Amino acid sequence: MRALAWMGRHPLPWLIPIILLAGAFWLGRAAVGATVVGLVAAVLVWWRAHPATFDRFAAPWLRSQRRRWTAYRGKRWAGVMSDCELVKHNRATGHVQTPRVLRVRSTSRSLDTIRVRMVRGQDTRIWTEQAEALAHALGAERVAVVKHRPAVLTVVVERRMPFPLPLEAPVIPARSELVDLRALDIGDDEYGQQMTVSIIDGSHPLGAGATGSGKGSIMWGLLRQCGPMIRDGLVRVRMIDLKGGTETELGRELFWRRAIDIDAALDLLVEARDEMKADQARMKDAKVRRAEVTVATPLDLIMIDEMAMLTAYGDRSQVREALRLLAEIMTQGRSSLWTVAGFIHEPSKDLLEIRELFTTRICLGVTAASHVDMVLGESARERGALADEIPLDEQHAGIGFRIDKRSRLPRRLRIGYSSDTDIEELARLCTPTRRLVGLPTQAEGAA
Repeated sequence: MRALAWMGRHPLPWLIPIILLAGAFWLGRAAVGATVVGLVAAVLVWWRAHPATFDRFAAPWLRSQRRRWTAYRGKRWAGVMSDCELVKHNRATGHVQTPRVLRVRSTSRSLDTIRVRMVRGQDTRIWTEQAEALAHALGAERVAVVKHRPAVLTVVVERRMPFPLPLEAPVIPARSELVDLRALDIGDDEYGQQMTVSIIDGSHPLGAGATGSGKGSIMWGLLRQCGPMIRDGLVRVRMIDLKGGTETELGRELFWRRAIDIDAALDLLVEARDEMKADQARMKDAKVRRAEVTVATPLDLIMIDEMAMLTAYGDRSQVREALRLLAEIMTQGRSSLWTVAGFIHEPSKDLLEIRELFTTRICLGVTAASHVDMVLGESARERGALADEIPLDEQHAGIGFRIDKRSRLPRRLRIGYSSDTDIEELARLCTPTRRLVGLPTQAEGAA
């Protein structure tokens, strides 16, 4: 019975010889040989003539089969499981029970996704604790583990860094109709798919990372992707940059409001809160449950660079007021099209009490292992989000992790790099026709 079950799970090893023998018997060995040579030649021609479609359709299957039989079967796999203490010994029979690989998908040269049936008595926690040892045993950069169904795990094996080169800045769409506020494409994930972020329907993005990790590229990537809507008045950006405005000066023409000190930032937030209340009152009078993005009712996006300057390091009364205003806007502004995007160096609760209100979180390179779970949620690092191991140099800027909402697995990503030239291009092409550069600071008001 076990042999029949194995044959059902793996039909190719016994079907191919039978087909070849039957063909040789009925058609002759020469015909079968010519057919095999022709098929191999066709595959080689396909690979050389159109590598893009070959990589999309044929290469993943061929790679999956090769890795299944060379890395995840037989003595090699059993040895890895034994070395990582993931086997069980039956004392009565002396039999060694080894976790069985059910499926292998190798979607790229750098990534394998395998389904593994655990042996009886194991749980997901045992595997997550052994993830680092498993990565070393397999010669991989990283291993992530998550439950797929009872007794079956999904194990992601990252064999090498999937982003050898920086990505270009996100493209500025030609016109507003091409912008999807629910899926702004600001980079790629480890599967080679678009890494998109929503800034509508109550989705508040948070980017966290150490100095030099690439947080600025998240901010400018979002602005580049919705640039035409900024130009046409469909999106209004309120920028808070409490580092004296140095980070956002090149793009200041894009902003409906800008604050570069704490007093101006509080004025900006008070004005935003009051406008949100006015929007809600108009919607109530018009019996509208959810506003649509138009010039009359634009999406209002509040961006805060280095949030700790606003939410932790200032005067205590000002900090409390800023937190209260932000919480009010973030919890009540969904239907009236208000979004907050924040960026922070250290994501601890002491520095950002409203951390849980950010629904979309990206963790770039950080300096402490504890920061990973602070951003991505409990046990994110155990499941493979090793953001604290990302080197903080230019070569690795923009690389980080995000939790996949469907699988709950950490997914590595890279944000497209926005240079000063890219920011100047954005300001040149997408400056709104109606704008207000900034709210006056106390010094400006006194003058």
